Amino acid sequence: MPHWLNLMLESLAPLLWAGLIFTIPLTLLSFIFGLTLGLVAALIRLFAPAPVAAIIKFYVWIIRGTPLLVQLFLIFYGLPSVGIVLDAFTAALIGFTLNIGAYTSEILRAVISSVPKGQWEAAYSIGMSWSQAMRRTILPQATRVAVPPLSNTFISLVKDTSLAAAITVPELFQAAQRIVATTYEPLILYIEAALIYLVLSSVLSALQARLELRLNRYGGFLEARS
Repeated sequence: MPHWLNLMLESLAPLLWAGLIFTIPLTLLSFIFGLTLGLVAALIRLFAPAPVAAIIKFYVWIIRGTPLLVQLFLIFYGLPSVGIVLDAFTAALIGFTLNIGAYTSEILRAVISSVPKGQWEAAYSIGMSWSQAMRRTILPQATRVAVPPLSNTFISLVKDTSLAAAITVPELFQAAQRIVATTYEPLILYIEAALIYLVLSSVLSALQARLELRLNRYGGFLEARS
């Protein structure tokens, strides 16, 4: 068996284990918390008084205008200087959540704004409150439009979690770095790590395509009924 293949097979298990224990949980938790934060931020931008909306706008401006790696360094290495010490995984989770929250807030703000005003009027005309109209009428329509960009954000997040290696989170990429430190085979190990990320992204892209197809069919069914 060639040396490179033997090395890849030997390192496959620790890389997959690191992905299972750290990369996947970090991705899922960051996206769930970030999406929740993004929805709240989007609703504040759209419906809250101007001073409150300005605070959210400032937050989005800061996060979108600075590199994610710098944000992670500020949280993990910078906050201890003011007495706030976080473990690596928590710091990464906070950093990714804030980052995803800013980007998803803009996506959700755009798709909610794209729902015709007539839908609000129709909801109010049958006695719905604002929260009922949002939950039963506006968000279901906005969700169909939001799925593609949100799915792309999720897939990007899977790859971006490799940045957590810079703040010592023992995820997939740092596991590859540790093996490189003992084998001195960076090319083989980094190619293997890249292939694992590629497989994950490809699977998620295929799932995204199927989800979009089902949503389009459902949307067409509703339009036909109306």
